[in-house]
Amino acid sequence: MGAHSRGAVRAGAPADTAPLPQVEAAPPARASGRDRYFDALRALALIRVVTYHTFGWAWAGMVFPSMGIMFALAGTLMAKSLERPVGKVIRSRLRRLLPPFWFWGFFVVLAMLVHGWMPGWEIVYWVVPLGDPPGNAWGEQAWEILWYLRTYLWFVLLSPLLLRVFRLAPIPVLFLSLAPVLVLNFVWAGPDNRFGSALWDLSTYFFCWILGFAHRDGVLRRLRPALVVVLSLAAVGYGGWYAFAHQADAGTYDLDEIPLAQASWSAGYVLLLMWAKAYYRIDFAGLTRFRRTDRLVTIFNARAVTIYLWHEIALILAVPLIDRFWNVPAFEKWLPLDSQWFMFGIGWILIAGFVLACGWVEDVAGKKKPTLLP
Repeated sequence: MGAHSRGAVRAGAPADTAPLPQVEAAPPARASGRDRYFDALRALALIRVVTYHTFGWAWAGMVFPSMGIMFALAGTLMAKSLERPVGKVIRSRLRRLLPPFWFWGFFVVLAMLVHGWMPGWEIVYWVVPLGDPPGNAWGEQAWEILWYLRTYLWFVLLSPLLLRVFRLAPIPVLFLSLAPVLVLNFVWAGPDNRFGSALWDLSTYFFCWILGFAHRDGVLRRLRPALVVVLSLAAVGYGGWYAFAHQADAGTYDLDEIPLAQASWSAGYVLLLMWAKAYYRIDFAGLTRFRRTDRLVTIFNARAVTIYLWHEIALILAVPLIDRFWNVPAFEKWLPLDSQWFMFGIGWILIAGFVLACGWVEDVAGKKKPTLLP
């Protein structure tokens, strides 16, 4: 199973080891064909990821299953992109993903080497993350988030075949996409290695990715509302029941620790979101009237890879930074230095700094003119 353990980082104490958004570089604003509904969902998903990694709330994934949402959004964008030649699409996706990953990885790998890491041949996964890139315990909180990039990359490579199979029998394939996680959970747990971790993650979010295909091809729009509501509630209900029924085994009801619960909950939740989008043609076009909010949504989408890759490092750095604040009497007296909410704010300030300092790599990867902010 993929390394999905998550935990809050606490100021004034050693950072807990915890990992963890959409890797798609955003298409340009509403006037250029952007859908602000999807943009808003992606921005909220990234905010939820950072919030979860700050506070470690087990219920956060039930309120908003970020990863399932981001895989569904990526799936629908991939189906749209595959209207072009396959080779060109895959090269474009790799070009948008890998340079930001290499740039970030250079600093992480260098820091781990300085802290005693001795890499083996598996270091090749730091070039193309088809398997979990290796690292030492010192840098674990930074590199554990790479399970998402690895899973996304495999979905991209498999999508030409998956989309063909899906179009042969859309509804049966959509529902059968839940079969792999059921097999791994009840029949065969897979090997205990990188391949096994990839299998678990692919299976957990397989339905969400195929759901993206269903949205793009107009399958969801044709489903009856009553059927969708019943299926969504049944999937969410089963996922919630399974999470709480097995929390003794996992030590928590956190969906990230219970793949079948995550798969089922995400399937029901994301099905309702994507169906509502298709059936009611929701586009959040009115968001453009709120200029600051619209601007933030644009930045989050254009810098999604940067925010995802650097957010854990920002939270890690917030801890020693806040520790220094304790040495300033005025800060100690007037600032809530022992509050995780304060660390949450400092974390976002540091994330903003990384967006300004490193976000240009996404522009270069997308063959755009580098800018501080999109």
